[in-house]
Amino acid sequence: MTETFQRPVGELLRGWREHRRLSQLDLANRVEVSTRHVSFVETGRSQPSREMVLRLAEHLDVPLRHRNQLLLAGGYAPMYTESSLHSPAMLAIRTTLRRLLEAHQPYPALVVDRWWNIVEANSGIKIFTTDVDETLLKAPINALRLTLHPDGLASRITNLADVRASALASLQRQIVSTADPELQDLYDELRGYSTDDQPVHPGPAEVVVPIELTYRGERLSLLTMIATFGTPLDVTVSELMIESFYPADEATADLLRKLA
Repeated sequence: MTETFQRPVGELLRGWREHRRLSQLDLANRVEVSTRHVSFVETGRSQPSREMVLRLAEHLDVPLRHRNQLLLAGGYAPMYTESSLHSPAMLAIRTTLRRLLEAHQPYPALVVDRWWNIVEANSGIKIFTTDVDETLLKAPINALRLTLHPDGLASRITNLADVRASALASLQRQIVSTADPELQDLYDELRGYSTDDQPVHPGPAEVVVPIELTYRGERLSLLTMIATFGTPLDVTVSELMIESFYPADEATADLLRKLA
């Protein structure tokens, strides 16, 4: 689903409702207005107030970037800023991110934008960037491409089929949430990396998919966790993701401490 400021706000809202697979009645019940009012807004027979646009966007779980577009289409000023991560206004955010990354040493951690381009990282990610094709390390470095590309980390991941399936499923959920065509392009590219391996059915004791890889002859097993900022009011901040890696066993923990 693509959006543009020239389309009426009602048409954009209808697009998001249909993307979320909600009926007009479903949305009306969530927002606590009549189905008729939702219909009038979508068809342009009723001009929604700024507050109504924001209420509808909230219940449709529209990303902040697109909420600004809805406001503009409705004739209102955008509500959410979109600051460069290197601007003075983002100093507190940059400081927080760097503290998080440094505190996570000696374990790898990185910060990515909405397209999975790395914007910050600690020195622990050297276990991912060592011995990969230099073209994959040219800015902006895409974390998913780096992981799954045949000339990237993929050649050292021993459970590649499982990691690939998990990464693609996560990316697909993100595409459904954001309706971002660039993420769809990335998904299509990643799926195009040929592999005949099938994911292994998880055993009864397994609760997450680890990343199992080799690093200079040593075996590493890592768990990953994704975090975001709570209640963001800036588009850039809302789209940042912090990916932290943790040792899945004591042998990996010992090795990472030695590498540091």
